Amino acid sequence: MRDDGRAILTPPARGIAHILPRDHPQRLVLNDEVHARPSEILEAPLKLSYLAVFAEGEQRADVWRRVQELAGRYGVDPAPDTANHYSANFGPFRIKCERHTEFLRLVFIVEDGRQPESFEEPALQAVPPEWLAALPGQLITAANVLLQHSDGDWPEPERIATQFFDGNALVGASIADGAAFAFTDFRIRADGFSRLLVMDHGMTPRQAGRTVQRLLEIDTYRILALLALPMAHVLAPFLAARERELAEVTRLLVEAKAPDEALLFDRLTRLEAEMESEQSRNHYRFSASVAYEALVDSRITELREERLAGLQTFREFLERRFLPAMETCRSSAASQESLSQRLTRVTQLLSTRVDITREAQTQDVLASMDRRAKLQLRLQETVEGLSIAAITYYIVGLVGYLAKGGSRAGLPIEVDLVMAASIPFVLVLTALALRHHRRKAARES
Repeated sequence: MRDDGRAILTPPARGIAHILPRDHPQRLVLNDEVHARPSEILEAPLKLSYLAVFAEGEQRADVWRRVQELAGRYGVDPAPDTANHYSANFGPFRIKCERHTEFLRLVFIVEDGRQPESFEEPALQAVPPEWLAALPGQLITAANVLLQHSDGDWPEPERIATQFFDGNALVGASIADGAAFAFTDFRIRADGFSRLLVMDHGMTPRQAGRTVQRLLEIDTYRILALLALPMAHVLAPFLAARERELAEVTRLLVEAKAPDEALLFDRLTRLEAEMESEQSRNHYRFSASVAYEALVDSRITELREERLAGLQTFREFLERRFLPAMETCRSSAASQESLSQRLTRVTQLLSTRVDITREAQTQDVLASMDRRAKLQLRLQETVEGLSIAAITYYIVGLVGYLAKGGSRAGLPIEVDLVMAASIPFVLVLTALALRHHRRKAARES
C-alpha cells in the first residue's frame, strides 16, 4: 500500500521481459539444443528402414539437398538449408533426417496397420529406387526394423530366431523396464541390411520412438567407434619399427662421441617428424572413437535391460565382442603417445649433449683467442721496445747533426759527448710518450 492508502499495481509477468538484461547471443540456440533431433513418435505395428550415411563437407549438403528434392516430389515443404533435423509425412511413408558431425541418419517409416510377420518387404521398398541409387556418401549402418504388438505371451527366442533371423544366434533382452522386447543377431545380410525386431509390450508412442532410436544408435555408434580399429592394426607394425629404431638410437647415444651427435640428431628429428605426421593423421579418429564408445555405453544403459533366459543381453554381447576391439584402439593410441613422449625426451637429452659440446668448443675457442691475445700483447711489447730504440736512434742522430752544426759555427761542443749524453733523456722521453698514447687509446676504446 502507498502512504495515501492506494494499492501499488504489479505489472503482468509478460511485460517484464523488456526491463531484463539483454539475452546472450547464444541463449536461445543453446537452450533449444536439448530439443534438437527429437525421436519419432512410433506406434506398433509398423516397418522401419534406417540408413546412417557417412558424409563430410559438400557431401553432407548433397544428401540434404536430395532429401529436399524428395520432399518436392511428394509436394511436401522441404527442410530449410540450415536445419539439422527434418521430419515429414510423404503419404506412402514418413521420413526423418538428421545431420550429425560425420554422418546423416535417414529413417523411413511405413504404417499400414498390419502386423509385420517378416523382413521380406522392408519399409525402404516404398522409397523411389532411383532416388536411393543417387544418394551420395558411404553407408555406415543399414537396418530394417519391425515394431510388433506383443501378444502378451513371453517371447520364444528359438521361434523368433527361426522366423526372423534365419536361425542365427540371437542377442536380446526385455527392455524399458519390461515394456518391450528387442532382438537382433548383429549380422549384415546379402541385401546389405541388418535386422532388428522390437515387440511392444506396453510402451507409449513416444517411449517406443526413443527405444527404437536407442537401439539403432547403438549399432551406428558401434561402427563409428570401430572405424579406428583398422587404423590401429596398420599402426601396430609402424610403432614396432619406430620402437626398435628409438631403442637403437638410445643405445648408440650412450657411447656416442661428439662427431656422432649430428648423425644421431638427424635420425631423431626424422623419427619425430614421422611420429608427428602419423599422430596428426589419426588423432581425430582415435579421439572420436572414445566419444562414440561412451555413447554406445550410454545408449545401452538407457535400454534398462533385463535378461531373457538363454540369450545374451546387448551389454553382454558388446562387452565380449566390442570392448576388446576398443581396447586395441586405446592401446594403440596410448602406445603412440608414449613413444612420442619418449622420443621427445631422448631428443631433449641429445640436444643437451650437443649444447654442452658446443659450450666446450666455445670455451676452447675463447681460450685459444685468449692465448692469441696474450701472444699479440707480447709481440706488441717487443715491437714497442724496438720502436723506442729506433725513435731514440733517429732523435739522437738529429741531436748529433745539431751539435755538428754548432761545432762548425765555432761553439766549443764535443759532438760525440753531446750525442752520448742525450741518449738517456731521449730514451726516457720516448718511452713516456708511447706509454701516454697507449693509455689514451685504451681509455677511448
